[in-house]
Amino acid sequence: MSQVSGRTPDRKWWKEAIVYQIYPASFLDTDSNGVGNINGITAKLDYLKELGVDILWISPIYESPQKDMGYDISNYRDIHRPYGTMEDVHHLIDELKARDMKLIMDLVVNHTSTEHPWFIDSASSATSARRDWYIWRKPKYDQQGNRQPPNNWCSLFDETESAWTYDSKTDEYYLSLFSPFQADLNWETPFVREEVCDILLFWLDKGVAGFRMDVINLISKDQRFPDAEIRHSGRKYQPGECYFANGVKLMDYLQEMKTAVFSKYDAVTVGEMPYLDDEKERLRMVAAEEGVLNMIFTFEMLDLDIVPEKGRFSNKAWKVCELKDIVAKACKLVNQDGWHTLFCENHDQPRSVTRFCDDSDEHRVAGTKLLSIMQTSLPGTLYVYQGEELGMRNVPKSWALEEYKDIESIAYIKNVCAQFPEGSAERKEAKDLLRLKARDNARTPMQWDSTSNGGFCPAGVKPWMRVNDDYTIVNAALQTSAGRATDRTMLVSPYRFWQRSIQIRKKFKDLLVYGDLEIIDGTHANVFAFKRLSNGRHTITILNFSKEEVSFKFPEGEGVRGWALGSYDVLSLERPWTGEIQLLPWEGLLGIA
Repeated sequence: MSQVSGRTPDRKWWKEAIVYQIYPASFLDTDSNGVGNINGITAKLDYLKELGVDILWISPIYESPQKDMGYDISNYRDIHRPYGTMEDVHHLIDELKARDMKLIMDLVVNHTSTEHPWFIDSASSATSARRDWYIWRKPKYDQQGNRQPPNNWCSLFDETESAWTYDSKTDEYYLSLFSPFQADLNWETPFVREEVCDILLFWLDKGVAGFRMDVINLISKDQRFPDAEIRHSGRKYQPGECYFANGVKLMDYLQEMKTAVFSKYDAVTVGEMPYLDDEKERLRMVAAEEGVLNMIFTFEMLDLDIVPEKGRFSNKAWKVCELKDIVAKACKLVNQDGWHTLFCENHDQPRSVTRFCDDSDEHRVAGTKLLSIMQTSLPGTLYVYQGEELGMRNVPKSWALEEYKDIESIAYIKNVCAQFPEGSAERKEAKDLLRLKARDNARTPMQWDSTSNGGFCPAGVKPWMRVNDDYTIVNAALQTSAGRATDRTMLVSPYRFWQRSIQIRKKFKDLLVYGDLEIIDGTHANVFAFKRLSNGRHTITILNFSKEEVSFKFPEGEGVRGWALGSYDVLSLERPWTGEIQLLPWEGLLGIA
């Protein structure tokens, strides 16, 4: 058994809240330009409120050249015009408040667009007043006198390219960890940190309730900028995260923001922190009193099927025991006076039902419901990504490479095509990996109904990205009309099931949000089962992560008084309450004891 226990809950509104992430370009187009917009979000607030959403997290809507879909910001105080205007944002905030909902913004301050006025000024001259707002270094030269980047770090979006971009005007390189269009800010410069605090205050004063901070643990870098060790022989550039992630000044910078800004507001802060594996460091970040953020995004669960040295475009079989270990590790934060996040999808990840279950027509619904049960019955603040509540799945295998729009996918396709000929096994494998792992899978337009373009934009308008071909059978209109979530006697759609799961999480929040966690039968090869405990009561969750029928036996003396949720609806709710039970493929159960 594995247990997290023995604490008095520190109750906060943001711990109990259900957060729903919106990718604005793909949510709803109300002005017929093929791109989603802010007014499209406002138009669907009742849909989200009915689902049970408390907080909207919107991916960047700031002014941007959109080289990386808004994660390349050129003005933090204005709106990307295809998305709308500042007045539209004010209206959205007002409508959210009318529904007792909140808004958190996506803060991207590790880097800016190279079209940001700060960078334009910085690049204008080696003596510019803003030169040190970015990270500039002189070239190196090899033995033949050829100019080389300052070190051997590879780009995070393209491992065949340098993380540095050469500027011929000043004969120096600027650090651009993600792409040449995204220049890393120099957080060593006090003016940069002051500007970031001013940006935070600008949005908080408009009524924003907090921020999701993009790759925030990359802001402190080793100022020696040394070469990375050779981990991939034959490659010119190497992964350098040990030098640019979790740097020695990270806590200082975040504490500075907390003191200057967040200590004065009842705001929520969540930091995206890849490469942060150390449990003590995680706790330092999110400890209730001494921590600098409320919670962080880490990615062990979403790395289950990744080959570490091959990165995103790789795949491996994973075991349920690995999932159990990851959950137990994450929950230690809660036991030690911290907090964590709970999610299976976001804008950078493929669809969870495809990835962790079976997205076939036969099993998609059961798998979607299993993942809903798991997420709504584990501790942590729950984040739901748009379309996850519908069981949206990855793009079809038949899609051509030209359909992939993401900057990372395009770089991957370029490199594969340069290395391997048309028709080769390597190209086929690469296409399969794209279909399985590309960020594009999460970015196809939201499927609202069975009309042309899935109701995302009007017929005759070309959406910025192709709508998934299955929109006639996977869409919100079908699912919201398919029975109420409170009706236990009929089959319910994924949307209605998610709605009921959220209702139960809120009703039993003492157990499902704040309760202790105990993993039971930790050795079962296919089943993940756990208890949540609080004040003498408990719940039991049983999850069959396999395409086979399996048997699960309750530990001696264990059982429930009834099943509240089950992947197969009525059939699941009739399962035995104790002893041995048979589970169908991808069946999940939540029982109250």
